[in-house]
Amino acid sequence: MNAADKFREQVQSTQEPVEDYEPEEELWDGGYSAKAMVGTWILLAILSVATLILPLFVPFLAFLSVPISLGVIVVIWLVGAVVYGLRRFGVHYELTSQRFIHQTGILTRDTDRIEVIDIDDVSFTQGPVQRVFGVGRITVTSSDRSHPLLHMIGIADVKSVAGLIDDVRRKERRRRSLHIEAI
Repeated sequence: MNAADKFREQVQSTQEPVEDYEPEEELWDGGYSAKAMVGTWILLAILSVATLILPLFVPFLAFLSVPISLGVIVVIWLVGAVVYGLRRFGVHYELTSQRFIHQTGILTRDTDRIEVIDIDDVSFTQGPVQRVFGVGRITVTSSDRSHPLLHMIGIADVKSVAGLIDDVRRKERRRRSLHIEAI
């Protein structure tokens, strides 16, 4: 036995076996919530009523006859429906015990995985209407090169989802003995 083999043997005898394999489990699965568009739907309803009523009271809008007003209303609601469809079906998120998976696209799907241990900070914001309905935007800051700053808009139950992401991040860092000061 040469010196290199003796050294390897000594190092192996002092190291504890590493149990790094832990099955990955899905903790949360979600996307854009329809409740996040409530403010937009209210605004569209107000614009629709205004489009019908304003030509009666404002002389320079008299050119907006009923058929033209109805056409404008249909276009407004179609734009709202397209925006909703793009947001609802264009984004999907999945949180597991080890990864955060972010998928975007409708016809083609781009999938990006962020290791939970790479997530540095999780915060959320809510507007007044969003607070009423419990939806909001989660901002994930990470050391991942592809998405160092990820904004997740229209997330239902935003407070508990942001808390869950943060708890999983902290648990994974403790499990791997990686503390914030070490980064």
